[in-house]
Amino acid sequence: MPERVHTRFNGESRPERFPPKSVTLQDHSTPPQGKKRKRAEKLPNSPPSKPHSTNPGPNTLPHSPKNSAIVGNAPRNQANGVIPDRQLNSNGRTPSNARRDNKDMKAQYGHLIKRRDALLPARKALPIWSHAAEIKEGLRGPKDVMLLVGETGSGKSTQVPQFLLDEPWCKGCIAITQPRRVAAISLARRVAEEMGSLLGSSSPSSKVGYSVRFDNSTSPNTRIKFLTEGMLLQEMLRDPWLKQYSAVIVDEVHERSVNVDLLLGFLRNLVTGDKKGRKGMPLKVVVMSATADTESLFKFFNAGYQGRKSEHSQISNGIDRKLDRTEDSESSWSGISSSEDEKPKAKSSKITQTNGSLKLKANSNVNNSAEPAALVSKFISTCYIEGRQYPVKILYLPEPTQDFVEAALKSIFQIHYKEPLPGDVLVFLTGQDTVEALERLVNEYALGMDADVPKILALPLFAALPQSAQQKIFHPAPPKTRKIILATNIAETSVTVPGVRYVVDSGKVKIKQFRNRLGLDSLLVKPISQSAAIQRKGRAGREAPGQCYRLYTEKDYLELQPRTTPEILRCDLSHAILTMKARGVEDVVGFPFLDPPTREGLEKALLLLLQLGALSDTGEISDIGLKIAKLPLTPTLGRVLVEAADPERDCLLEIIDIISCLSVENIFLNLITEEKKEDAEVARQELYRREGDHLTLLATVQAYASEHTDRKAWAEKHYVSHRAMQNIMDVRKQLRQQCTQLKLLSQSVDMSAAPQSSQARSNNILHCLLRGFAANTARLMPDGSYRTLLGNQTVAIHPSSVLFGRKTEAIVFSEFVFTNKSYARGVSAVQLDWVGEVLASLS
Repeated sequence: MPERVHTRFNGESRPERFPPKSVTLQDHSTPPQGKKRKRAEKLPNSPPSKPHSTNPGPNTLPHSPKNSAIVGNAPRNQANGVIPDRQLNSNGRTPSNARRDNKDMKAQYGHLIKRRDALLPARKALPIWSHAAEIKEGLRGPKDVMLLVGETGSGKSTQVPQFLLDEPWCKGCIAITQPRRVAAISLARRVAEEMGSLLGSSSPSSKVGYSVRFDNSTSPNTRIKFLTEGMLLQEMLRDPWLKQYSAVIVDEVHERSVNVDLLLGFLRNLVTGDKKGRKGMPLKVVVMSATADTESLFKFFNAGYQGRKSEHSQISNGIDRKLDRTEDSESSWSGISSSEDEKPKAKSSKITQTNGSLKLKANSNVNNSAEPAALVSKFISTCYIEGRQYPVKILYLPEPTQDFVEAALKSIFQIHYKEPLPGDVLVFLTGQDTVEALERLVNEYALGMDADVPKILALPLFAALPQSAQQKIFHPAPPKTRKIILATNIAETSVTVPGVRYVVDSGKVKIKQFRNRLGLDSLLVKPISQSAAIQRKGRAGREAPGQCYRLYTEKDYLELQPRTTPEILRCDLSHAILTMKARGVEDVVGFPFLDPPTREGLEKALLLLLQLGALSDTGEISDIGLKIAKLPLTPTLGRVLVEAADPERDCLLEIIDIISCLSVENIFLNLITEEKKEDAEVARQELYRREGDHLTLLATVQAYASEHTDRKAWAEKHYVSHRAMQNIMDVRKQLRQQCTQLKLLSQSVDMSAAPQSSQARSNNILHCLLRGFAANTARLMPDGSYRTLLGNQTVAIHPSSVLFGRKTEAIVFSEFVFTNKSYARGVSAVQLDWVGEVLASLS
């Protein structure tokens, strides 16, 4: 379906046929104040109270749950997030020291309460606020699954977990997953402010926390926990039944990453299977997105319940359980339209529209006849929240552009000169290289602006940035300054950057496509999908009316595929299968995938895991596989780490340093001019190692870590990215801690610095790399090219490698990518007989 707004860059715009409704609600009323309670006094005939079960006192923190008196069997006190009740002496009076403590508590939490009250009007203005009762009702009783589709900016990511926190069935924690760490952290910070709570590990009283890769910030009394999908899968290895959670909210499901598909499969098994592992306690699941295909998700979960019904029928010799569910049939509602301004159209006339919002009565146990027939289930509810807070005007290019970076630069300064402050700009680019290139161009052009023009502050945002650098985008811009945020698709979903009113969408994204037959990743820049374009546009209308500048034509938009191809259909499945095996899934082919992967992809992944020793010959997970699965690494890197912990190798600290470098993008700066490149070559000579890239990375990390005076100056001297090195040091610290927890690394080891490399130690490091990357080995051919030993594919050493232009009898590499041809990246020289020994051990 075509979009409703058609506006041209040259200022000539057609009238909008169906302008989006602006939902701008202003609430000038004061937040309701709680009534003062009388001081609790013990009645003479009242029964003795149970320990820690006193009624909430007047100083209880805001939004504390009804059952917060006991959380994890901890006494009700400051440590579990509520201010202690007033202590009474034998005369029923409050001792002076208790009164003094209460005053201190009020002083400590006063600023949090003020901030919470200040945010309340903004929360009430969200379109989702009026649907709180419906959402709560939709998860009561037998309904354990809710499919919630809400427009970008409706408030679903921040408000839904708060709505559910006080529900009677919510005895534990609520997990809400995000596809990216920056989204998890920023949302946790916002929800903590809205609840008047401290964040994460900053205090034992915090009610909101987050858990992302290499950073866990929670307290023992966290009730709402934002985490990445991979971290929740990691938690399922320790707690397969998710006993600490009462609800799991899967947000931004439309992105369809591998981890999302795995989570949906595991959660379907949990909610439709028996609850013995959870001691009969239900697990509520909410699946949310702005552009999700509700019908396919409904069929996916309903199939699990239908399967349970069939299983029960067989066990009970055909006794009809009367589960009161309808069979899947031809739908009367086609789901969410791929067009941005088209809402789902139901044929049933019983669906009502109130205050501009579509109300589906599937959310409650009453009036279920109002649902479309094919979306009726006793166990699944659906909800659609219509309405965004502010409208977004869309502008297209009149003609296609050949250079989207140049077009983005022009759009940035066009906005800056034409549009008044306040109003920051968010630009979507393809990767770290384009982000940094445009950052340099913006800064160069900004130097030539007149003095009376507001200044520009360019801020990059990509996955390899350290967390501290990522958080800079959330800080307010200085006076008379406009923020220009240059981001990859990391900012596409769930991230609300304060002040953004203009979005520049390049229409491109860099994705990996794994080729099963060749065993290599193709890293290519491709057009985004329509659903991704909708998400990007939505970033502009979060705080005020905004504009979205699309660097492509309207015709190109209509030719985009409606939805993003699920990652599980285009990636290496080895990590997914290892996670499934560690979770106890024996039949990976029969696992409930929303979109089943190809059989070829499954076989390739199983073969790789068998070669790594993660699986036994019978297909069961091995001890090595269990260790790898507990690490936040790919199976190949995990195998390298486990091998390095072997006493015969004894090079775990060095391998941790190397893996830390491989966890970020390029640590060496990309230089443009030939003069700079020559200077960099001279400056880096002391870091380069003849063995190749991996030992060069190790030497760089060790030299940076041993610099105690000015690390930034050292990085500039050697043309090394100081920003990347900071991130590496964080990853290095976390990996060391995790290896200690898994007893791969002794606590008595001095970790202040890794030992200096000797030749024997270098050989051990290369042997460890070979054990993990045996499939990524190649030998030198008579014509000077390299061919892989497994697959006989021609591969070239990447120009960024230390070994580029050199010849060695065999190489091992950590990345096999295709850009304009097949390249090996992260290359080290090894002896051919070493490769033969490793390959022989695999056969």
